[in-house]
Order: sequence, then C-alpha cells, then structure tokens
Amino acid sequence: MGKKFPPAVWATAFATLIAFMGIGVVDPILSTILKEMHASAFAVEWLFTSYIAVMALAMLLSGVLSTKFGARRVLLVGLSLVVVFAGLCALAPNIGFLAVFRGGWGLGNAFFTSTALSIIVGASSGGMAAAITLYEAALGLGMASGPLLGGFLGSIHWRMPFAGTSTLMLIALILTLTLVRDTGQKEAPRTAADLFRALRHEGVISNALVGLTYSFAFFTILAYSPITMTSLSAMGLGLVFFAWGVLVGISSVFVVNWLRPLMGPVRMLDLNLLCMVVILVVAALVPEHALAVVVVVSGFFCGISNALFTTLAMEVSPFSRSISSGAYNFLRWSGAAIAPILDGLLKDAFGVHVPFWVAAAVMFIGWVGLKWRAGVLDRCLAEQGHAEGHGHGAGHGQGHRAHA
Repeated sequence: MGKKFPPAVWATAFATLIAFMGIGVVDPILSTILKEMHASAFAVEWLFTSYIAVMALAMLLSGVLSTKFGARRVLLVGLSLVVVFAGLCALAPNIGFLAVFRGGWGLGNAFFTSTALSIIVGASSGGMAAAITLYEAALGLGMASGPLLGGFLGSIHWRMPFAGTSTLMLIALILTLTLVRDTGQKEAPRTAADLFRALRHEGVISNALVGLTYSFAFFTILAYSPITMTSLSAMGLGLVFFAWGVLVGISSVFVVNWLRPLMGPVRMLDLNLLCMVVILVVAALVPEHALAVVVVVSGFFCGISNALFTTLAMEVSPFSRSISSGAYNFLRWSGAAIAPILDGLLKDAFGVHVPFWVAAAVMFIGWVGLKWRAGVLDRCLAEQGHAEGHGHGAGHGQGHRAHA
C-alpha cells in the first residue's frame, strides 16, 4: 500500500477527506441556523447554493491556474482559502454574511478539488483505478464524518462546526506543505475555452449532463432533507447523515469495484439511477419520522453514482485529466447549485414534499438521457481503451483500466 501511495498521496487524501467533511458539516445545524437567525428555508439554502455556485464558476479558473503555476500551488491556495472562510463562517453576524463566507469557502474548495484528484492519480504508482478508489474512499469518509462532527459540535453551538472544520483544514494545509511536492511535469497551458471545447466531445457532454441531473438529486438529499426533519436534534441529524455517508463510502469503494466488471459501468449506472428515482419518490411519500431511513438508504446508491460518474469523466474523455475533470465538474456543480435554493423556494411556497417530487422528475430525465446516450458512452470507453465486457470476459477490461 505504501509503494502504491507515497506520503504525498496520503496527505492529499486526508485533505480531500476534510474538504468533503466541510460539505456535510453544515447538515445537522441547518435547522438550528434557520431558527436562531429567523431565516426562511430559501435563505438558509443559500449556504449550499453560494458555496456550490462559486465552486462551479471557479472550476473554469482553477484548472487554468494549475497548468500555469503547478497543481501544488493551486492546492495550497485552495486549502488556505478554506481555512480562512470556514473560520469567518464561525464569526458571521447574520445569514447574509454566512452565505457570502460560504461562497469564499466554495472558491477554496474549487481550487482544491480541481487539483486533488490529479495529484493523487499522478503520484500513485498503482494506476488510475487504485488512485480513484482512494479518492472516493476519502470522499466517502469525509461525507460520513462531516455530519457526525457537525452534530457533535453543533450540539454545543451552531458556530462550532465551522471553527472545527477550519482547524482541521489548517492541519491538512500543514501536511500538504510538508509532504506534497511538485513533480515538475506540468500539463500544457490551457484556458477556460479548453473546458468548453472538451464539452463538445459527445462522451464528455453526455456524462456531464446526466451527472448534472444526478447532482440536483444528490443535493436535494444532502442540502434540503435536513431542514425537513425538524423533530431531530443536531446530534440526531448528524447520526442520520453519518450512516448515510458510511453507505456512500462502502458502495463507492467496494460495491462498485465488485459489480463493475460484471455489469460494465454504463449498465450499472443505468440501474442505479433508476433506483435513485424510486428513492426520491419514496422520500416524497413517507411521513417525516420515516424520512431518516430513506435518506440513509439513499447513501448506498449515491456512493455508486459518485464513483461511476467520476470514473466515466476520466475514461470517456480523450483530453488530459485536469481538462476532463474540470469540464465534468463545471457542468455537474452547476446542476448542484440550483437544487438547494429551488428546493427552499418550493418548500416555502408549496410544502415540504414538493422538492422531492421535482428531484425525482429531474433524476428521471437524467435516467432517460443515459438510456439515450448509453451507446455513445460505451463507444467512447472503447475508443479510450476502457471497454469492459460482462460476466467472465470482464477481467481483461478491468486490468486494462487499472493501468491506464
């Protein structure tokens, strides 16, 4: 394991864990912030939308900077911004300032996430598959531990989770400064226009657009459902999303690696997105006391989708890792940014269940889109040398993928 993943990779993976912990750390305290700041659901959901919208736009810039200044420098700037803005969130006097500071946090996270996967893949000697598995494991563990940390610290005061995340990210920053070094091999310089050129590739745009609809559904679960479970305490919500995050991690690391060689990535994603539609319909139908169970179960399917979309973003694309990742992330985070405030608006206007119905409809459109473009994605995988068979013949494709 040490030969596959040198210290620089582990340091980046730890920072990834903290970065994704910072997304879920807010979940358990949303209801508390709503009450203590006398805010509407629409206003509170800006804590996610400002964060994600800035992330999406910054994806256009962060990749350009990494090819000019090197991935390590951009990574360090991103970590530093998260330390500063997470700390400022802990001091925010009102919901407006809190939303603005979350936007700054999102800028830092964009600089970090656009380079972290590239560094992990580039510094690992075990191949792309092993590196992506480690990245997804860190992501899943971060998603799981974030709500638990938020619930524990939020039960003391709603400001504490922000201060805690800032402190942990400072540790990640110190480790990155100490252990991560530039390889000296920069990608060819690129501009934001390169991302849009990549999005003209039929495989890249197909995966990204379906990923957009999934991200809308994902953030309806992650960012909206916490404010519907009003009977739960901050710690109770933390435990719900901890269980959800554990399933995200298990399915993204173990289940995907087990089933993908048997089914192929596109067919597996097809079935998984249909399950996501069903989950969202059930969430719209069940009473509040049963919603926590539905949210936890959804983590299993979210983990599979996360891993498959990330892998497909790299494997259907003929472009460099950073361009492939940047193009996909720009489009899918755009979908994610819309979900929280739209869900808050719909809840305030039409009731608590309507956002789940809308998310189910959006996810169904994504599933139909995947059905329509499945042949294109399979062909692009084959063209890039990542074709996988089904059943007994799958082993060769999996081995090829692992050394890509």
